[in-house]
Amino acid sequence: MSKFLFDDFEPISAAAWKQKIQADLKGADYNKTLLWQTEEGIVVKPFYTKEDRSNGKINVPKNGFNICQTLFIDDEKIVNSLAVDALKRGAMALHFKADKKFDYQKILKNIDIQKTTLYFQFSFLDAAFQIELSKFCNSENVFFQTDIIGNLAENGNWFIGLKEDFKQLEPVIESTKNCISVSGDLYQNAGATIAQELAYTLAHANEYLHHFGKEVASKISFKFSVGSNYFFEIAKLRAFRILWETLLNEYELKHSEAHIFTQPSLRNKTLYDYNVNMLRTTSESMSAILGGSNAVSSISYDAVYHKSNEFGERIARNQLLILKEESYLQKAQSFAEGSYYIEAITNQLAEKALEIFKQTEKAGGFLHQLKAGTIQKKIIESASIEEKKLTAKKIVLLGTNMQTNKNDKMQHDIELFPFVKQRNIKTLIVPINRKRLSENIEKERLAQENV
Repeated sequence: MSKFLFDDFEPISAAAWKQKIQADLKGADYNKTLLWQTEEGIVVKPFYTKEDRSNGKINVPKNGFNICQTLFIDDEKIVNSLAVDALKRGAMALHFKADKKFDYQKILKNIDIQKTTLYFQFSFLDAAFQIELSKFCNSENVFFQTDIIGNLAENGNWFIGLKEDFKQLEPVIESTKNCISVSGDLYQNAGATIAQELAYTLAHANEYLHHFGKEVASKISFKFSVGSNYFFEIAKLRAFRILWETLLNEYELKHSEAHIFTQPSLRNKTLYDYNVNMLRTTSESMSAILGGSNAVSSISYDAVYHKSNEFGERIARNQLLILKEESYLQKAQSFAEGSYYIEAITNQLAEKALEIFKQTEKAGGFLHQLKAGTIQKKIIESASIEEKKLTAKKIVLLGTNMQTNKNDKMQHDIELFPFVKQRNIKTLIVPINRKRLSENIEKERLAQENV
């Protein structure tokens, strides 16, 4: 065809669209009737035009995303078997979680280290072990999700102590690549707004730049969680790439492409009517892919209350395989370019987050604000607003606060404690708690099951 359909129509300006809408409203106020505002102050309009475009280029992965399988290391032989099987069934990357040192040769047996992207998330700090493992792998595709500041934020204490934790990282930074990760997923799962999540993740990363120098930027990766606000979550990940590049420009660094590992959030996952969680993780995985994640690891629909099981993990992995192979999303990271709506949200989120970031830095920086309890207080305030909206049904969790199945019983199916645990240890700071939105409702329902 020599002509496109739209060549036959005259372009219409934003002013003309608004004039037509106002005429159709027949006197109703345009701003009150058709504009709505999010908690972070993002104004959403009823229509968007090319005037809303930024024309800015965002660096996204050029080779698509990796389907990642998450595995907790307990028995090395079993985990290795699960890892090898996951790779045969479509996984392209492996995410290992461990709370103690392990035999990495057993873990990585029969795995092509050079071709498989590996993520190691430790809930302990051991510089010698991390260096040893890095040398064994000897690959550009190995990422250590070591985050001493994230550990402080979540648990209220350093691994060892402030000076010792940073001291442990020094030889790791000198001798390994991709050795630090910033846990932005913590803020999302605790109930922060998207703007807060972006700002605190950026400020969190900036503490590492302050302490170790700007050269460490190339060794930092990021971990995010995505929720069910589909377009906003796409815009969130794109906005973070803009923010990271902006920050590094201030340090006069050319390295700008953030490496982003993403998982669906647990914040909106439910104990009752748990099959709905499959729909939530599918939508969230799409946001993660289209937002430009380097790797996406879905979570099982029953992860809230069940131990890891073959069926749940297979369903989670197959969700990503379907999105990649049957929905043709493998190389769709540039999908949002040219979308007036997503670009407008992206820019607004970046601007709002930058404001919060500047306020945080002006007030002494992320660590200072964390120790003062300011960041915790602001996240708790945002989470409280969200919980009130859930109670008022302004936020809907299907099967939990809307269209509930009264005959749904869960008490005897629970293998894992699904609620925030009370910690009776002394902490240096108030920890930031990951908490699911539906916990209070679920506790009441569980108590009523025996009545």
